[in-house]
Amino acid sequence: MVANSDVLQLSKKLIKCRSVTPKNDGAIEIVESELLKAGFDCFRVDRGGICNLFARWGEKNHKRTFGFNGHTDVVPVGDVSSWSCDPFGGTIKNGFLYGRGAADMKTAVAAFVIAAKEVTEEQILDGALVLMLTGDEEADATDGTVAILDWMKANDESMSVCLVGEPTCSEAMGDTIKIGRRGSLSAVITVQGVQGHSAYPERALNPLPTVAKLVSRITDHELDQGTDYFDPSTLTITSIDTGNTATNVIPESCEVMLNIRFNDSHSSRTLINWLETEAQKIEHESRVKVSIKAKVSGESFITEPGALSNLTFSAIKSVTGAEAKLSTSGGTSDARFVREHCPVVEFGLLGTTLHQVDEHVNVKHVHQLKIIYKNILTNYFVQ
Repeated sequence: MVANSDVLQLSKKLIKCRSVTPKNDGAIEIVESELLKAGFDCFRVDRGGICNLFARWGEKNHKRTFGFNGHTDVVPVGDVSSWSCDPFGGTIKNGFLYGRGAADMKTAVAAFVIAAKEVTEEQILDGALVLMLTGDEEADATDGTVAILDWMKANDESMSVCLVGEPTCSEAMGDTIKIGRRGSLSAVITVQGVQGHSAYPERALNPLPTVAKLVSRITDHELDQGTDYFDPSTLTITSIDTGNTATNVIPESCEVMLNIRFNDSHSSRTLINWLETEAQKIEHESRVKVSIKAKVSGESFITEPGALSNLTFSAIKSVTGAEAKLSTSGGTSDARFVREHCPVVEFGLLGTTLHQVDEHVNVKHVHQLKIIYKNILTNYFVQ
Protein backbone atom coordinates (compact mmCIF):
# COMPACT_ATOMS: atom_id res chain seq x y z
CA MET A 1 0.00 0.00 0.00
CA VAL A 2 1.14 3.55 -0.74
CA ALA A 3 2.57 5.07 2.46
CA ASN A 4 1.83 8.64 1.37
CA SER A 5 -1.64 8.03 -0.04
CA ASP A 6 -4.28 10.71 0.37
CA VAL A 7 -6.35 8.69 2.84
CA LEU A 8 -3.35 7.86 5.01
CA GLN A 9 -2.05 11.42 5.01
CA LEU A 10 -5.46 12.80 5.97
CA SER A 11 -5.77 10.18 8.70
CA LYS A 12 -2.42 11.25 10.16
CA LYS A 13 -3.37 14.93 10.01
CA LEU A 14 -6.57 14.25 11.93
CA ILE A 15 -4.86 12.07 14.53
CA LYS A 16 -2.37 14.87 15.19
CA CYS A 17 -5.27 17.11 16.25
CA ARG A 18 -5.64 16.88 20.03
CA SER A 19 -9.40 16.81 19.72
CA VAL A 20 -10.21 15.22 23.07
CA THR A 21 -13.94 15.78 23.42
CA PRO A 22 -15.25 18.49 23.37
CA LYS A 23 -12.11 20.14 21.95
CA ASN A 24 -11.70 20.45 18.19
CA ASP A 25 -8.06 21.56 17.78
CA GLY A 26 -8.53 22.20 14.05
CA ALA A 27 -9.88 18.78 13.05
CA ILE A 28 -13.14 20.04 11.55
CA GLU A 29 -11.28 22.80 9.69
CA ILE A 30 -8.95 20.23 8.09
CA VAL A 31 -11.93 18.30 6.69
CA GLU A 32 -13.71 21.49 5.65
CA SER A 33 -10.65 22.63 3.69
CA GLU A 34 -10.45 19.29 1.86
CA LEU A 35 -14.11 19.42 0.88
CA LEU A 36 -14.11 23.05 -0.17
CA LYS A 37 -11.25 22.30 -2.58
CA ALA A 38 -13.38 19.49 -4.02
CA GLY A 39 -16.31 21.81 -4.70
CA PHE A 40 -18.54 20.91 -1.74
CA ASP A 41 -20.84 23.50 -0.22
CA CYS A 42 -19.80 23.62 3.44
CA PHE A 43 -21.76 24.94 6.38
CA ARG A 44 -20.54 25.22 9.95
CA VAL A 45 -23.23 24.08 12.35
CA ASP A 46 -21.48 24.84 15.64
CA ARG A 47 -23.65 24.73 18.75
CA GLY A 48 -23.01 24.80 22.47
CA GLY A 49 -19.28 25.20 21.96
CA ILE A 50 -19.14 22.12 19.69
CA CYS A 51 -17.68 22.31 16.18
CA ASN A 52 -19.82 20.62 13.52
CA LEU A 53 -19.77 20.54 9.73
CA PHE A 54 -22.41 19.85 7.09
CA ALA A 55 -21.10 19.50 3.53
CA ARG A 56 -23.02 18.78 0.35
CA TRP A 57 -22.01 18.11 -3.23
CA GLY A 58 -24.80 18.27 -5.75
CA GLU A 59 -28.40 19.37 -5.80
CA LYS A 60 -30.09 20.16 -2.50
CA ASN A 61 -32.78 17.60 -1.60
CA HIS A 62 -32.00 15.36 -4.55
CA LYS A 63 -34.12 12.21 -4.37
CA ARG A 64 -30.89 10.19 -4.33
CA THR A 65 -28.73 11.73 -1.63
CA PHE A 66 -26.16 9.52 0.06
CA GLY A 67 -24.91 10.63 3.46
CA PHE A 68 -21.87 9.84 5.60
CA ASN A 69 -21.73 10.56 9.31
CA GLY A 70 -18.70 10.60 11.56
CA HIS A 71 -16.94 12.29 14.44
CA THR A 72 -13.51 13.79 14.99
CA ASP A 73 -13.57 13.97 18.79
CA VAL A 74 -11.76 11.30 20.77
CA VAL A 75 -11.61 10.03 24.35
CA PRO A 76 -8.73 11.00 26.68
CA VAL A 77 -5.44 9.10 26.22
CA GLY A 78 -5.03 8.11 29.87
CA ASP A 79 -1.47 7.65 31.13
CA VAL A 80 0.71 8.92 28.27
CA SER A 81 3.71 7.03 29.66
CA SER A 82 1.86 3.77 28.95
CA TRP A 83 1.84 4.48 25.22
CA SER A 84 4.66 3.16 23.06
CA CYS A 85 4.44 6.27 20.88
CA ASP A 86 2.93 9.75 20.89
CA PRO A 87 -0.87 9.26 21.07
CA PHE A 88 -1.23 12.30 18.80
CA GLY A 89 1.70 11.52 16.54
CA GLY A 90 0.04 9.47 13.82
CA THR A 91 2.99 7.07 13.92
CA ILE A 92 3.26 4.15 11.50
CA LYS A 93 5.06 1.06 12.84
CA ASN A 94 5.20 -2.36 11.25
CA GLY A 95 2.27 -1.65 8.99
CA PHE A 96 0.02 -0.20 11.69
CA LEU A 97 -1.11 3.39 12.24
CA TYR A 98 -1.04 4.40 15.91
CA GLY A 99 -2.80 7.21 17.73
CA ARG A 100 -5.92 8.21 19.61
CA GLY A 101 -8.74 8.07 17.09
CA ALA A 102 -6.96 5.66 14.74
CA ALA A 103 -9.78 3.15 15.16
CA ASP A 104 -12.49 5.42 16.54
CA MET A 105 -12.85 6.98 14.03
CA LYS A 106 -10.55 9.48 12.32
CA THR A 107 -9.41 6.97 9.71
CA ALA A 108 -13.02 6.30 8.71
CA VAL A 109 -13.59 10.05 8.38
CA ALA A 110 -10.51 10.28 6.18
CA ALA A 111 -11.69 7.27 4.15
CA PHE A 112 -15.13 8.65 3.34
CA VAL A 113 -13.78 12.16 2.70
CA ILE A 114 -11.26 10.88 0.16
CA ALA A 115 -13.81 8.49 -1.36
CA ALA A 116 -16.25 11.39 -1.71
CA LYS A 117 -13.62 13.58 -3.35
CA GLU A 118 -12.67 10.88 -5.83
CA VAL A 119 -16.21 10.10 -6.97
CA THR A 120 -17.03 13.78 -7.39
CA GLU A 121 -13.83 14.42 -9.34
CA GLU A 122 -14.61 11.46 -11.60
CA GLN A 123 -18.15 12.83 -12.08
CA ILE A 124 -19.88 9.51 -11.49
CA LEU A 125 -22.56 10.89 -9.18
CA ASP A 126 -26.11 10.97 -10.42
CA GLY A 127 -27.46 12.57 -7.29
CA ALA A 128 -26.08 14.33 -4.23
CA LEU A 129 -23.61 13.51 -1.50
CA VAL A 130 -23.74 14.75 2.11
CA LEU A 131 -21.06 14.54 4.79
CA MET A 132 -21.87 15.22 8.44
CA LEU A 133 -18.97 15.71 10.88
CA THR A 134 -19.26 16.36 14.60
CA GLY A 135 -17.01 16.91 17.59
CA ASP A 136 -19.55 15.69 20.14
CA GLU A 137 -19.95 11.94 19.82
CA GLU A 138 -17.77 10.78 22.68
CA ALA A 139 -19.35 13.12 25.24
CA ASP A 140 -23.00 14.04 25.84
CA ALA A 141 -23.86 13.96 22.11
CA THR A 142 -26.39 16.77 22.55
CA ASP A 143 -24.80 19.41 20.32
CA GLY A 144 -23.24 17.26 17.62
CA THR A 145 -25.15 15.11 15.14
CA VAL A 146 -28.38 16.23 16.82
CA ALA A 147 -27.46 19.85 16.08
CA ILE A 148 -26.70 19.02 12.45
CA LEU A 149 -30.00 17.20 12.01
CA ASP A 150 -31.83 20.15 13.62
CA TRP A 151 -30.06 22.49 11.21
CA MET A 152 -30.92 20.26 8.25
CA LYS A 153 -34.59 20.33 9.17
CA ALA A 154 -34.55 24.12 9.55
CA ASN A 155 -32.74 24.56 6.23
CA ASP A 156 -34.69 21.97 4.21
CA GLU A 157 -31.71 19.62 3.72
CA SER A 158 -32.14 15.87 3.53
CA MET A 159 -30.49 12.50 2.99
CA SER A 160 -32.00 9.40 1.40
CA VAL A 161 -29.72 6.96 3.23
CA CYS A 162 -26.71 7.29 5.52
CA LEU A 163 -23.64 5.30 6.51
CA VAL A 164 -21.94 5.94 9.86
CA GLY A 165 -18.22 5.10 9.88
CA GLU A 166 -17.97 3.69 13.41
CA PRO A 167 -15.57 0.74 13.85
CA THR A 168 -17.82 -2.29 13.44
CA CYS A 169 -15.54 -5.20 12.63
CA SER A 170 -14.79 -7.60 15.46
CA GLU A 171 -12.12 -10.06 14.30
CA ALA A 172 -11.39 -9.49 10.62
CA MET A 173 -11.72 -6.60 8.21
CA GLY A 174 -15.19 -6.63 6.71
CA ASP A 175 -16.77 -9.16 9.06
CA THR A 176 -19.57 -6.99 10.49
CA ILE A 177 -22.15 -4.42 9.39
CA LYS A 178 -24.32 -2.88 12.08
CA ILE A 179 -27.96 -2.43 11.14
CA GLY A 180 -29.18 -1.31 14.54
CA ARG A 181 -28.24 -0.75 18.14
CA ARG A 182 -29.57 -1.68 21.53
CA GLY A 183 -31.10 1.01 23.66
CA SER A 184 -29.27 2.21 26.76
CA LEU A 185 -30.90 3.17 30.05
CA SER A 186 -28.99 4.11 33.19
CA ALA A 187 -30.65 4.53 36.57
CA VAL A 188 -29.78 5.48 40.13
CA ILE A 189 -32.02 3.88 42.75
CA THR A 190 -31.86 5.52 46.18
CA VAL A 191 -33.13 3.57 49.18
CA GLN A 192 -33.68 5.86 52.17
CA GLY A 193 -33.62 4.50 55.73
CA VAL A 194 -32.70 5.89 59.16
CA GLN A 195 -29.12 6.13 60.37
CA GLY A 196 -28.19 4.58 63.70
CA HIS A 197 -25.67 2.71 65.86
CA SER A 198 -24.95 -0.85 64.77
CA ALA A 199 -25.32 -1.95 68.44
CA TYR A 200 -28.93 -0.71 68.45
CA PRO A 201 -30.36 -1.77 65.07
CA GLU A 202 -33.91 -1.53 66.45
CA ARG A 203 -33.48 2.25 66.65
CA ALA A 204 -32.45 2.55 62.99
CA LEU A 205 -33.81 1.50 59.63
CA ASN A 206 -31.05 -0.16 57.66
CA PRO A 207 -31.55 0.29 53.88
CA LEU A 208 -29.05 -2.43 52.95
CA PRO A 209 -31.22 -5.54 53.46
CA THR A 210 -33.87 -3.90 51.30
CA VAL A 211 -31.26 -3.06 48.69
CA ALA A 212 -30.14 -6.68 48.68
CA LYS A 213 -33.70 -7.88 48.04
CA LEU A 214 -34.29 -5.31 45.30
CA VAL A 215 -31.02 -6.03 43.51
CA SER A 216 -31.71 -9.77 43.69
CA ARG A 217 -35.18 -9.35 42.20
CA ILE A 218 -34.23 -7.13 39.29
CA THR A 219 -31.09 -9.07 38.37
CA ASP A 220 -32.89 -12.42 38.55
CA HIS A 221 -35.69 -11.14 36.32
CA GLU A 222 -35.46 -12.26 32.68
CA LEU A 223 -36.13 -9.20 30.57
CA ASP A 224 -36.57 -11.22 27.36
CA GLN A 225 -35.04 -14.04 25.33
CA GLY A 226 -33.87 -11.92 22.42
CA THR A 227 -35.56 -11.02 19.14
CA ASP A 228 -34.92 -11.64 15.45
CA TYR A 229 -31.98 -9.24 15.23
CA PHE A 230 -31.08 -8.70 18.90
CA ASP A 231 -29.55 -10.72 21.71
CA PRO A 232 -31.40 -10.82 25.05
CA SER A 233 -31.51 -7.53 26.93
CA THR A 234 -29.14 -7.19 29.89
CA LEU A 235 -29.27 -5.45 33.25
CA THR A 236 -25.95 -4.77 34.97
CA ILE A 237 -25.46 -3.41 38.49
CA THR A 238 -22.51 -1.01 38.30
CA SER A 239 -22.35 0.32 41.86
CA ILE A 240 -23.81 -0.11 45.35
CA ASP A 241 -22.71 2.67 47.66
CA THR A 242 -23.64 4.00 51.09
CA GLY A 243 -20.76 6.44 51.45
CA ASN A 244 -20.22 4.85 54.85
CA THR A 245 -16.67 4.48 56.19
CA ALA A 246 -17.55 3.39 59.75
CA THR A 247 -18.15 -0.23 60.74
CA ASN A 248 -20.39 0.67 63.68
CA VAL A 249 -22.82 2.97 61.85
CA ILE A 250 -25.94 1.87 60.05
CA PRO A 251 -26.10 4.08 56.94
CA GLU A 252 -28.99 6.40 56.29
CA SER A 253 -29.27 5.61 52.60
CA CYS A 254 -27.84 3.51 49.80
CA GLU A 255 -27.52 4.19 46.10
CA VAL A 256 -27.64 1.50 43.45
CA MET A 257 -26.43 2.32 39.95
CA LEU A 258 -27.39 0.16 37.00
CA ASN A 259 -27.40 0.06 33.23
CA ILE A 260 -29.85 -1.75 30.95
CA ARG A 261 -28.99 -2.50 27.33
CA PHE A 262 -32.30 -3.37 25.73
CA ASN A 263 -33.59 -4.70 22.44
CA ASP A 264 -36.64 -3.84 20.38
CA SER A 265 -39.03 -5.74 22.63
CA HIS A 266 -38.83 -2.83 25.08
CA SER A 267 -38.86 0.93 25.20
CA SER A 268 -37.10 2.97 27.86
CA ARG A 269 -40.53 3.93 29.21
CA THR A 270 -41.66 0.35 29.75
CA LEU A 271 -38.40 -0.46 31.52
CA ILE A 272 -38.62 2.58 33.77
CA ASN A 273 -42.20 1.61 34.59
CA TRP A 274 -41.01 -1.88 35.53
CA LEU A 275 -38.28 -0.50 37.82
CA GLU A 276 -40.77 1.83 39.46
CA THR A 277 -43.18 -1.08 40.04
CA GLU A 278 -40.43 -3.10 41.72
CA ALA A 279 -39.56 -0.08 43.85
CA GLN A 280 -43.17 0.30 44.96
CA LYS A 281 -43.34 -3.39 45.89
CA ILE A 282 -40.24 -3.13 48.06
CA GLU A 283 -41.60 -0.01 49.74
CA HIS A 284 -44.82 -1.83 50.66
CA GLU A 285 -42.80 -4.64 52.22
CA SER A 286 -40.65 -2.33 54.34
CA ARG A 287 -40.59 1.17 55.79
CA VAL A 288 -37.87 2.52 53.49
CA LYS A 289 -38.43 5.05 50.75
CA VAL A 290 -37.24 4.26 47.25
CA SER A 291 -36.67 6.80 44.48
CA ILE A 292 -35.41 6.34 40.93
CA LYS A 293 -33.62 8.73 38.59
CA ALA A 294 -33.23 7.44 35.05
CA LYS A 295 -31.30 8.68 32.03
CA VAL A 296 -31.88 7.36 28.53
CA SER A 297 -28.95 7.50 26.09
CA GLY A 298 -30.96 6.06 23.23
CA GLU A 299 -33.80 3.76 22.23
CA SER A 300 -33.17 0.51 20.41
CA PHE A 301 -33.59 0.64 16.64
CA ILE A 302 -33.24 -1.52 13.57
CA THR A 303 -32.81 -0.76 9.87
CA GLU A 304 -34.43 -3.78 8.27
CA PRO A 305 -32.04 -5.67 5.96
CA GLY A 306 -32.51 -4.48 2.41
CA ALA A 307 -31.03 -2.23 -0.25
CA LEU A 308 -28.61 -0.30 1.99
CA SER A 309 -27.20 -3.29 3.87
CA ASN A 310 -27.02 -5.29 0.62
CA LEU A 311 -25.11 -2.48 -1.04
CA THR A 312 -22.63 -2.37 1.83
CA PHE A 313 -22.34 -6.17 1.95
CA SER A 314 -21.50 -6.35 -1.77
CA ALA A 315 -18.87 -3.62 -1.60
CA ILE A 316 -17.18 -5.29 1.38
CA LYS A 317 -17.10 -8.67 -0.33
CA SER A 318 -15.71 -7.25 -3.56
CA VAL A 319 -12.77 -5.65 -1.73
CA THR A 320 -12.01 -8.06 1.13
CA GLY A 321 -13.73 -11.30 0.14
CA ALA A 322 -15.46 -11.31 3.52
CA GLU A 323 -19.16 -12.05 3.89
CA ALA A 324 -20.19 -9.57 6.56
CA LYS A 325 -22.72 -10.53 9.21
CA LEU A 326 -25.49 -8.14 10.19
CA SER A 327 -25.23 -7.13 13.83
CA THR A 328 -26.85 -4.93 16.48
CA SER A 329 -24.19 -5.44 19.14
CA GLY A 330 -22.14 -2.86 20.98
CA GLY A 331 -22.92 0.42 22.68
CA THR A 332 -24.67 3.47 21.35
CA SER A 333 -23.59 5.60 18.39
CA ASP A 334 -24.85 8.64 16.51
CA ALA A 335 -26.75 6.26 14.23
CA ARG A 336 -29.46 6.41 16.90
CA PHE A 337 -30.11 10.01 15.89
CA VAL A 338 -29.69 9.57 12.13
CA ARG A 339 -32.22 6.72 12.05
CA GLU A 340 -34.98 9.25 12.76
CA HIS A 341 -34.07 11.01 9.50
CA CYS A 342 -33.40 8.13 7.07
CA PRO A 343 -32.30 4.47 6.86
CA VAL A 344 -28.82 4.04 8.35
CA VAL A 345 -26.15 1.36 8.65
CA GLU A 346 -22.70 1.43 10.20
CA PHE A 347 -19.47 0.10 8.80
CA GLY A 348 -15.85 0.84 9.64
CA LEU A 349 -12.57 -0.71 10.73
CA LEU A 350 -11.79 -3.23 13.46
CA GLY A 351 -12.69 -1.93 16.90
CA THR A 352 -10.32 -4.17 18.86
CA THR A 353 -8.18 -1.29 20.18
CA LEU A 354 -10.64 1.59 20.37
CA HIS A 355 -10.29 3.65 23.57
CA GLN A 356 -7.23 1.59 24.55
CA VAL A 357 -3.60 2.53 25.13
CA ASP A 358 -1.72 2.23 21.82
CA GLU A 359 -4.91 2.42 19.78
CA HIS A 360 -4.01 1.37 16.25
CA VAL A 361 -5.29 0.05 12.92
CA ASN A 362 -3.81 -1.88 10.04
CA VAL A 363 -2.70 0.51 7.28
CA LYS A 364 -3.92 -1.98 4.68
CA HIS A 365 -7.41 -1.83 6.21
CA VAL A 366 -7.46 1.97 6.00
CA HIS A 367 -6.90 1.77 2.26
CA GLN A 368 -9.47 -1.01 1.92
CA LEU A 369 -12.04 1.06 3.79
CA LYS A 370 -11.63 3.95 1.37
CA ILE A 371 -12.11 1.61 -1.58
CA ILE A 372 -15.19 0.04 0.04
CA TYR A 373 -16.75 3.45 0.63
CA LYS A 374 -15.99 4.45 -2.95
CA ASN A 375 -17.54 1.24 -4.27
CA ILE A 376 -20.66 1.83 -2.18
CA LEU A 377 -21.02 5.32 -3.64
CA THR A 378 -20.35 4.17 -7.21
CA ASN A 379 -22.86 1.34 -7.01
CA TYR A 380 -25.47 3.49 -5.25
CA PHE A 381 -25.45 6.13 -7.96
CA VAL A 382 -25.55 3.72 -10.90
CA GLN A 383 -28.58 1.79 -9.61
